[in-house]
Amino acid sequence: MGGSSSHSVSQTIKKNQEYISEMNKIKMDRWIQMHYQIKERELALEISRSRELFFWLGSFYTVTLAGIVSRYRTTRRSGVLAPVVPLTFVLAYYADLAYGSKVHRIRAEAEMIMQRERDLLEWPRGLPTVSSIDQARTITEMEKKLHPHEN
Repeated sequence: MGGSSSHSVSQTIKKNQEYISEMNKIKMDRWIQMHYQIKERELALEISRSRELFFWLGSFYTVTLAGIVSRYRTTRRSGVLAPVVPLTFVLAYYADLAYGSKVHRIRAEAEMIMQRERDLLEWPRGLPTVSSIDQARTITEMEKKLHPHEN
């Protein structure tokens, strides 16, 4: 009787371990999916911010261009037209970023860096460890105790 009881206990423990392992896998999958969706939303915000800035720059460019052309007509000096060149480059850059393929080129460059230049991605002093985090936390707590009125 004792043998069958220990066998059923070990089976129960094994099932529990499998269940815990499956739950951990699901938890990790959810965490990954959550962070992926957060990054998607951040990228969408960045693109929409670029589009909004493009509209503002486009309006500024149009008003400035009208003023420059008007000034050129009255003075007939070609130097008055000089600001159009850099303004055109700025506007073209943001147009490409907002509606062109610049985001795709940036992503392709990032993928190339991740494949061929991994050393550029290393953090200073490496990855934080649990002990370095605890050490920093302890130092912060000690400083609060030593200087309670600073915060």
